[in-house]
Amino acid sequence: MIRFDSVTKRYPDGTTAVDGLSFEVGEGELVTLVGPSGCGKTTTMMMVNRLIDPTHGRISVDGADIAGVDPVQLRRRMGYVIQQTGLFPHRTVLDNTATVPVLTGWKKAKARERAAELLDLVGLDPGVYGSRYPEQLSGGQRQRVGVARALAADPPVLLMDEPFGAVDPVVRDRLQKEFLRLQATMHKTVLLVTHDIEEAIRLGDRIAVYGTGRIEQYDTPASVLGAPATPYVAEFVGTDRALKQLSVTTIDRADLERPPFARLDEPAAEAMTRMRTEGARWAVVLDEEGELHGWVGTEELVGAAGTVAGHARRMEAWVPVTGTLKDAFSEMLKHDAGWIAVLDGHRFLGVLTPTTLHEALRRTIGGRGERGVRRERAEVDSVPTQ
Repeated sequence: MIRFDSVTKRYPDGTTAVDGLSFEVGEGELVTLVGPSGCGKTTTMMMVNRLIDPTHGRISVDGADIAGVDPVQLRRRMGYVIQQTGLFPHRTVLDNTATVPVLTGWKKAKARERAAELLDLVGLDPGVYGSRYPEQLSGGQRQRVGVARALAADPPVLLMDEPFGAVDPVVRDRLQKEFLRLQATMHKTVLLVTHDIEEAIRLGDRIAVYGTGRIEQYDTPASVLGAPATPYVAEFVGTDRALKQLSVTTIDRADLERPPFARLDEPAAEAMTRMRTEGARWAVVLDEEGELHGWVGTEELVGAAGTVAGHARRMEAWVPVTGTLKDAFSEMLKHDAGWIAVLDGHRFLGVLTPTTLHEALRRTIGGRGERGVRRERAEVDSVPTQ
């Protein structure tokens, strides 16, 4: 969708902002440009909508050289989100959001209808917030309006310059999650500038790590963390890159273990006898469809009447199979659990232990990890949560 061919930007005083950039952004891909201040990442993004023109080289969008496109028309076909949102203070939230559709010729009623849809999509009820002015919103709410406005005309390309940098860490986390949810639905082609490597890793399908005016490495977050291309990249991503790797490593079903289990409708006495025969102190409780209903220990079943269902305890330590190793590790620490259940919806798939988490992480770092690390049964036999 976006292609840079040997692009250089040199200013009259001799300063070279970017030097010989060549890279591509695929359709529907979210690429983060990350690096220190003054490295050229914002200049790169601003050349895409011709707020800055390159000195040399060619930039094409959807196969067309943007040098031959009227800058105003080009910008109206791209969403643009900046750190301070750039909302018009004298216009309501609804009218701010409808700005680009109106400029491109939409009738006002249709533009406002589209604006209301987008506000709802970013989590702002148009009936509540549509008539408010920017000064009546929190920083996080203004950022949401900025994203909604950028999406209002349904542009194929979205340019974002430090979009979440002006809010506190808690709000930033929420905005990042919300944006990832939107991107999963809308599949825009996105260039996002950030100085925060954590944000770049979390959001990007690919990351461009900038040195001074050049891209030092352009690859997936897992590859940048697991195999830095240069000493500069290794230093930039940090010595804790193995821990950062947790956030970009998804759960692999092959790493899951199957602990002892008891059926929901199984007589309590039978379940206790079987568990003791198997040497298990506790078991996960599943129904006939394989859905998780909690866990039960043999202590709860001693002399117990009825079925296991009446003695099962709630399972607190669990993650969806779509989660990351970081999610699993965080939940494990939060609940002081010896293992964590992995679910597909409500269906129980298995458990991750500290040993299997470590094994999974090792395989992602530089290809050094191997299957076959001995798994300690003692970890699976510990009580999951109290």
